[in-house]
Amino acid sequence: MDFALTAEQKLIVETVRKFVELEIYPLEKQVEKKGFVEPDIANEIKRKVLELGFYAPNFPTELGCGGLDHLSFALLERELGRGSMALTHFWGRPQNILMACKGEQRQRFLMPALRGEKMDALAMTEPNAGSDIRNMQAKARRVKGCAKGGSGSRGDGWLLNGTKHFISGAEHADFVITFFASGEQQTPRGVRQSLTCFIVERGTKGFSINKGYESVSHRGYKNSILTFDDCFLPDDNVLGEIDQAYELMNSWLYATRLTVAAQAVGRARRTFDLAASWAAERKQFGKTIGSFQGVGFKIADMITKIDASDWLTLTAAWLLDQGLPAQRQIASAKLFATEMLASVTDEAIQIYGGMGLMDDLPLERFWRDARVERIWDGTSEIQRHIIAREVLRPLEAKK
Repeated sequence: MDFALTAEQKLIVETVRKFVELEIYPLEKQVEKKGFVEPDIANEIKRKVLELGFYAPNFPTELGCGGLDHLSFALLERELGRGSMALTHFWGRPQNILMACKGEQRQRFLMPALRGEKMDALAMTEPNAGSDIRNMQAKARRVKGCAKGGSGSRGDGWLLNGTKHFISGAEHADFVITFFASGEQQTPRGVRQSLTCFIVERGTKGFSINKGYESVSHRGYKNSILTFDDCFLPDDNVLGEIDQAYELMNSWLYATRLTVAAQAVGRARRTFDLAASWAAERKQFGKTIGSFQGVGFKIADMITKIDASDWLTLTAAWLLDQGLPAQRQIASAKLFATEMLASVTDEAIQIYGGMGLMDDLPLERFWRDARVERIWDGTSEIQRHIIAREVLRPLEAKK
């Protein structure tokens, strides 16, 4: 098995890491204090990434993008994970689900997103339906010749009603990709709720983007609450097929959890570098603290967990590139990497002692930021459920 990176992959790693260190690190404290990213800073980051030719790197070359495979994209996300999410958000990685755009949708949504002219956000989570997406309460109702709130008929379409929350990046989004319960369908497990995916543009009547909750994790990377109150959408705003959103998710949102895992690895490596340097420099009782077994063993455990998380993540990405099943491996990577990050940030603070909790260092921020990683994009419990299911189902089928 060849673990070596190609020349192109090495260049990706070097380029992104240099950008993050030079362009992102110096701005992190400012964002942490203010709690938001200044528009001028956001636009400047986007401009520089466009100049590098790295904007929307996860989309095909025939669309003018980077065309990175899953492994190369995981490497890119790993390096971005070293920096503040509030700032690296403007590196620009539109949702791959936009590849499902058809006809006029490609010019309205897909191409502007790839050129950095528009930004998107993905909205799934609801107050009463987090990981349980089949229990979404937001409803889409088919209507004929709807003229609500306007003059004259607007043709056939949909009325959307409901609430989404914890929606990352919505405050910057020009449009939101969202999912609504739209009917019922027969499945091997009985009648289940069917979902339809919609693209809703900012400013659409009946749709509002509201300030979300204040979180201790990733300050400046905001979450929003979206409300839909008899929000009318024409059929042109349906993404994919009606009642077929599950298939759409499985096709295009399959690997999003790898991004979380990859970024966790990047953040852990930055944390580890600080802890290891401190252990090699800080002296107590006439020796560097790393020479004491209590600290040295922490360093050993930290790097072992980081390396294991890295290989789990890259292996899952490699499997996707080979067209092989990777559901279990993706879940394992997300589970292990996010729990590893919690452990590494905690141990790094222990190595630094009291200074680790002071905001002179970024460690207390990494520690706070790490907490949400075990929750979003599927909790650790959900990942364990997926892993157990993937292991046990084939064995049960043999009985």
